[in-house]
Amino acid sequence: MNRRLITLWRIIHTGIVNFMRNITLAIAAMAVMVVTLTIVLFSVVTNATFINTIAQITSKIDISVYLKDGLTPSQTDQLMYQIKGLPNVKSASYLSKDDVLKEYEAQNAGNQQLLTAINETSNPLPATIRIKPINLNKIQDIKNFLTTPSVAALQSDDPSYSGDRKAAIDKITHATNVLREIGVFTVVVFTIICALIIFNTIQMAIFNRRDEIQIMRLLGASTSYIRGPFVVESTIYGILSAVASILIINAAFVASSTALQASSLGLLDINFANAYFDQHFFQLLTVQLAIGIVLGAASATIATRRYLKFKTK
Repeated sequence: MNRRLITLWRIIHTGIVNFMRNITLAIAAMAVMVVTLTIVLFSVVTNATFINTIAQITSKIDISVYLKDGLTPSQTDQLMYQIKGLPNVKSASYLSKDDVLKEYEAQNAGNQQLLTAINETSNPLPATIRIKPINLNKIQDIKNFLTTPSVAALQSDDPSYSGDRKAAIDKITHATNVLREIGVFTVVVFTIICALIIFNTIQMAIFNRRDEIQIMRLLGASTSYIRGPFVVESTIYGILSAVASILIINAAFVASSTALQASSLGLLDINFANAYFDQHFFQLLTVQLAIGIVLGAASATIATRRYLKFKTK
């Protein structure tokens, strides 16, 4: 056990020394890795932010069903029961004529002429059922039910829903999907570039230490002992790059929420993104470290296997 620990320590120590020797090449490799990991992290945070934005707008969309005057309580209860039983209905609430009038007066509190005019007549507003859908893409299923002859006969007017908000949801969803696809493509491209740069960095390190490696081989050093320091060196690239990417994103959110005094940037809710980043900081850091370590170690392993032509045992 002690011998294995000593061997492991020597591998780690040699990897750190090699990292310091190749600091110029290391900086070049880490620069690309930092960009890659920053894009990955930003994509995760923005995707969560867009999902939250869509959820907030979705919660404000409802379908209004206007009922005829004179419906019996049993008719209203039966209709409410049928509506609540629809698969795409999140909730349904009944507003009596008096409730609708109070709501109307509250919404138009600043228009005294309109309030005076509506109070001079008997309440013309119909009782209403407000329906909250679960999935906006399946909202047509609810509308199909409401337009059936038996249900339509209970309504004073055609049902309506906030079309502007539905259009806004469609646009945001489309923009989110496009940005997600761009983010995935960018991450893939930079990951390939990053792997190639680490690959070439390790290749150059192997070339510079070829005599040393040959001597180690002649002395009977194992494959893992020779390869280990290169993997450790690349792992250091990943760890430092992950920490740097976290700091860059944190600085960006701090600058946007304080220096710019912004609560949103286009579709991106800066306040939510900043809060999400703070709440999930350690999870995001862990993921970044894992990606950086795996990317660096895998690139180094492939490079050593390809250019040192080790014989696997």
